[in-house]
Amino acid sequence: MKYFRKLIGEKCFLSPVSLEDTERYTEWVNDLEIGQFVLFSSVVFDISKEREALQDLMQNSIVFAIVAKDTNKAIGNCGLHLVNEIHRHAQFGIFIGEKTYWNQGIGTEATKLILDYGFNVLNLNNISLEVVSYNKRAIKCYENVGFQYVGKRRDYVFMAGNYHDVLIYDILADNFESPYVQKTFEYAISDEAGRSKITIV
Repeated sequence: MKYFRKLIGEKCFLSPVSLEDTERYTEWVNDLEIGQFVLFSSVVFDISKEREALQDLMQNSIVFAIVAKDTNKAIGNCGLHLVNEIHRHAQFGIFIGEKTYWNQGIGTEATKLILDYGFNVLNLNNISLEVVSYNKRAIKCYENVGFQYVGKRRDYVFMAGNYHDVLIYDILADNFESPYVQKTFEYAISDEAGRSKITIV
């Protein structure tokens, strides 16, 4: 499977989503352990339905596959949704479907990369997200990246016999430091570009 390195970190890179990965996505979204965090649990996906969902994402959102550098395999995806070019805001979403990559910092790195793209390529000013209150791992990741808590929707999600709050976070361009786009740009316009064999990987 061929992936394309759009934004590159130390542990992963972001590539356009490929429909060739539809079967893997179908497996992930039907896994209850994963679905309870991204609210897929109540929906039954077959390969055809997941393909349609991926096509819709690719057409109406800015979505990337998260590809692990050590295996060169897609392990999840992240995206910017409801992008508003006038008011310069969007909503962020991410999931890591390959559970062996949980708790390894890849989600944090992928989040930084797509925020970098949103703020420093798309010129967004505000990127927000919603997260269920029991998703402690994701909340820690978002807060480490710089998202700030701005409110909640009370008893908004039903899971495992109870209602749970959904927390709302956002981050502003002024509060974000570019991990990739800025250094790539500075190198590309430098006198060194084109003369050195060193590349940013």
